[in-house]
Amino acid sequence: MKTLSPPPRLLMGPGPINCYPRVLTAMSTQLVGQYDPVMTGYMNEVMALYRQVFMTQNKQTFLVDGTSRAGIEAVLVSAIEPGDKVLVPIFGRFGHLLAEIAERCDADVHTIEVEWGQVFTPEQIEDAIKRVQPKMLAIVQGDTSTTMLQPLEHLGEICRRHDVLFYSDATASIGGNPFETDKWQLDAVSVGLQKCLGGPSGSAPITLNERYVELVGKRRHVEAGIRSSHHENGKSSRIRSNYFDLPMIMDYWGSERLNHHTEAASMLYCARECAINLIEEGIENTIVRHKVAGDAMLAGVKALNLMPFGDLAHKMHNVVGVYIPDCVDGETIRHQMLHDFNIEIGTSFGPLQGKIWRIGTMGYNARPDAVYQTLQSLETVLRRNGHAMPLGEAVDNAYAVYASEHSTAKNTDEEK
Repeated sequence: MKTLSPPPRLLMGPGPINCYPRVLTAMSTQLVGQYDPVMTGYMNEVMALYRQVFMTQNKQTFLVDGTSRAGIEAVLVSAIEPGDKVLVPIFGRFGHLLAEIAERCDADVHTIEVEWGQVFTPEQIEDAIKRVQPKMLAIVQGDTSTTMLQPLEHLGEICRRHDVLFYSDATASIGGNPFETDKWQLDAVSVGLQKCLGGPSGSAPITLNERYVELVGKRRHVEAGIRSSHHENGKSSRIRSNYFDLPMIMDYWGSERLNHHTEAASMLYCARECAINLIEEGIENTIVRHKVAGDAMLAGVKALNLMPFGDLAHKMHNVVGVYIPDCVDGETIRHQMLHDFNIEIGTSFGPLQGKIWRIGTMGYNARPDAVYQTLQSLETVLRRNGHAMPLGEAVDNAYAVYASEHSTAKNTDEEK
């Protein structure tokens, strides 16, 4: 077997993306034991760092070992008991995922749907809550399958008024779009690292408020092999998953350090560095960087005579969808971008499969040279495949967006 030597791809799809170099360095750090005070100190640091990332005061903010889907499953399986009503608004592929996981928890799942490329109004969601009277509202913030960003800021108040738990998967959006856990009154949030946070898939940061913690605490269970006389189990049904049992994981991350699993140390190092990188740049600054990169990419693809997909008023900052022109084969274009230019762009799923491309600008790749390189390469491939467009305008338009932002930032600094 040969030494690993993957090609130097520029990942400009909907994720995963190229990692920040400092994150890759952190992952190569030597291991220590899981109960070494150095390790438990790092765990405490991660909890504090992700409170800043999530914009929350929640004590129970930590990592679930696994991909972002592990975080989703942990939140849902720990809260849902058989027969509980769960409402899932679906505006893309990942709403369907939330519904399926809730169904596997034997929930009574109710869904509402809008056409892919649209989002829900608060009134639509409240009407469904009144009709269904669910225990939980489970909703995706940014769904990369449609590139849409669902507004959440009014949903927390609605959920509190109707005594509904409010959970969101913000994997694809956090770090590149505004997200305020406490201000928006979310009870539980789960994310992954492989989008705007600039890491690899494999760790799922989550945050849980006291309302959620009190609910799942009624299902608390301590394994016989580590139980002591002072431990008491909850009165409600035992959580069906051992690995995703959040009360048990909270005991592991808590002061008692009850053994649950062996922490994925390299991924903890990685998640820690992702958070430090975001906080050092500044969350607001990072969001602006993603917005400008997304605006530049949007301006560029329009100049390529490509039609953007969906309601642009609700587009995620970090990914844009564009219709594939009738005159070209979408997969041929993706193949040539990948193999001739080492640039990956994405297609989509379900009703959008083969109809749109998805081009991401997120994390380490939300930077001017990555945007220019992608647009120039895409222009070349499209031209060689017979698509008509004005030559050179894509990169020029992207340059203009960055120039405008630089001028605005300079004027702002001078005013200060």
